[in-house]
Parts: sequence; C-alpha cells; structure tokens
Amino acid sequence: MVFKMNKKLHKFKYVVVDLLTAGLMWVLFFIYRQSLIDNNLYSNITSIFEEGVFWVGLLLYPLFWFILYVSAGMYRRVYRKTRLIELEQTVVTSIIGVVFLFFILFLDDQVFLSKNQSQLFFSFFLGHFVLTYFGRLLITHRTIKKIHTRKIGFNTLLVGTNGNAIKIYNDIENQPFSSGNIFVGFVNAKEYDKYKIASVLPHLGTIADLPRLINQYEIEEVIIAIEKSETDLVTSIITELELFDVVIKIIPLFQDYIFRNVKTTGIFQTPLIEISPDLMPDWQLSVKRLLDFVFSFLAIVFLSPVFVFTALGVKFSSPGSVFYVQERVGKNGKSFKMVKFRSMYANAEIDGPQLSSKSDQRITPFGAYIRKLRIDEIPQFFTVLKGDMSIVGPRPERKFYVDQILERAPHFKLMQKVKPGLTRWGQVKFGYAEN
Repeated sequence: MVFKMNKKLHKFKYVVVDLLTAGLMWVLFFIYRQSLIDNNLYSNITSIFEEGVFWVGLLLYPLFWFILYVSAGMYRRVYRKTRLIELEQTVVTSIIGVVFLFFILFLDDQVFLSKNQSQLFFSFFLGHFVLTYFGRLLITHRTIKKIHTRKIGFNTLLVGTNGNAIKIYNDIENQPFSSGNIFVGFVNAKEYDKYKIASVLPHLGTIADLPRLINQYEIEEVIIAIEKSETDLVTSIITELELFDVVIKIIPLFQDYIFRNVKTTGIFQTPLIEISPDLMPDWQLSVKRLLDFVFSFLAIVFLSPVFVFTALGVKFSSPGSVFYVQERVGKNGKSFKMVKFRSMYANAEIDGPQLSSKSDQRITPFGAYIRKLRIDEIPQFFTVLKGDMSIVGPRPERKFYVDQILERAPHFKLMQKVKPGLTRWGQVKFGYAEN
C-alpha cells in the first residue's frame, strides 16, 4: 500500500537535524577554542559551559544556519531531493555561511589571530559540511528508498486520454523502481466518444476543472500526455497549472511550445520534460524580499514628514477619509488590501469601478497634485513591508478588470506568478492606466 507523503513532518525532520548538527558544530568549535587557550584538548573542557557567550552562540549559531537554509530553499520540495541535489545545496550554503561566520568568529578573536587562517577556514568548513550533509543524507536516503519501494508517494493527475496517456501511465506503473506517482485520475483536453485511459483511471473532469481538482485531491504533480491533435491547448494548460505549487511534466512531443526553464527527467522507458514553475531561484527571491523590506522601511522613515503633510492635506482639502483602501489581485490570484492616500472625492465609484484619467472630474485639486508627484502611493510601502507587494512588479489590478483582461488575453494570468509592484516600467513610461 502506498501512503501519501506528510510534507510538514518531513520538513520538520530536516529542520531538527539541521539545528542539532549546527548546535553540535558550535560545541565542537568552542571545545577547540578552549584547547587552544589551555594547550590541551582535554583539560578543563567543562569550563566552556561557564561562559555566557557559549550559550548565546548555542542559540544564535543554529538560528543563523536555519535562516540561511530557508533563504536558499532547502526546505522546499523535500520529497524531490536526490543525493546529488543534497550535496550541491549543502556545499554551496556551507561555503556562504562559513565565509560570513569566519570573519565574525575568527578574525576578531584574539585566540585565533596567531593561527593559520587558511587551515582554520577549511577545518571549519569541513566540520560543518560533514556534520550537516551526513545528517541530511540519512533522511534523504531513507526517503528515496521508501519512494522506490512504493511505501510513500505523491498524488498525480494525468492530462490526456488516449495513446500518449496510456503509454506514459504504463511506463510509470511498470518501472522496477517507483518514481512515487500515485495516479488519482485523468482529465480530458478535448471531448472524444471514448477515452482509452478510462480503463485504468477514473475520469475526473476536463482541463477547466484543474484548479478544483488540484485543491480537492491535493495534487502534487501533473503529467501532460495529450495527443498531437491537441497541440493548440498546450500553452493554456501550462498557464493554468503554473499558478499552483505543483510539479508539471510533459512529454517531449511538445517541447517546442515551452518557453521556460526545463529539465529532462527520466523514467525507464519514456523521458519527460519537467517545467520549472519558478521564475527566480529561492536565494534570489530571498534577496529581493530583503531589499523590498529594507527599502520600504527606510522609505517609511525618511518620508514620514511627507506622509504627515499629505495626510493633513487630504483631510482638510475635501470631506472623507485620509486613506483609500481597495482590494486588488496579487500573487497566485490571492486578493489583498492596497492602501493609498485618497485623491478623489468620497464615493467616487458609487456607480461601479471606473478607470481614471488626467481630466477626471472625480479627482480633487489636492489629489491631482499628489497624483502628479506619485505621493498618493506612499502608503503602499506598508503593503510592501507586509509582503503583499514588491517595490518593482506588475500593476496590482482589481478583479473586475482582471476578469475582463483574461477574456481577451489568457496569458495575463502569468502576471500573477509574481508579487505586484509599487512601480513598474509601464507606469514610468505611460503613467496611470486609463483604458
């Protein structure tokens, strides 16, 4: 019997092992430091427990590595790890972390100044890497073994109905070592009188049902194995799937229709192309989020006088609230509250959503002034600070307009793969949207 994977529990295992190995490395580091002071590795080791800095470091050192691992994406898709991926991630993060800590722990410590710095660095790196990789390798090896022996797996949805779908299904099911796929059913791309795959899998719906099925069945992987006659649907299927945190694989027949980062994954009979849903690596996303946080925080601090002046100007220039709160569509189609300084008269949209223009009679005189200088956007720095927006990104639009745009341009949905931004190239070049 194949059991569905418990991702939260599995992530927790990695976190515990990482914290324990980092803590052990800190203890070994302090014992080594004490041996340099006493010129004897075994003399008075217990004295390290009397130092306050030891206990502070025992808390902060593992925390530092945990934050680094999260930023590097080492706790994402933990069931998809291989020994090679584990090795690569551990080497890279160990180098980055050790370089950073080396300047803090060694170069400012009188105990280490007289020692060979190169030897200290490589010893520190090797110690941390070996402990961390060994702990993680135990979990990864055990997980891979359970997947290959069909003890655990992940829910998979098959998009396709006939020859290609049958071939992919049989190839995966007949592998000597399981790839972990638990097929819950299939969906059809086009209507046919008969679906060959229905003899082995239940028919769950059409591609229009993908969002519902992914949530209902907790789908983790979708394999696209449609026929050549259905080529015109490839792009729309991928576009629909990319808004969900699922692994997308497709048969090589349609590789010319994919304009994203891809990699080939092998099952023993038929190769599949895995489409990366990520526009940026995890470490780049972490850096971007850090820059957003720092920049928005500094902007709030330094622009606080302007903030107060604008708030007073809005309050006394026309009746109504100082702020205008509106629901916008953000990343992955999730709604969030966007706040601006009110630049229009109260109840300006009593007749429904309307786009503004330079000659819009709903805009107050003071509102026209702050819109010209973009001062009305300042409160959005709080939204960036919260994490709903980024400094740079696509325009956050209202659902009323999103639905209309999607009718004409379905690919607009790809804009929802990233956080909306406070500013963007389009706004700099063309200003406020008028149509």
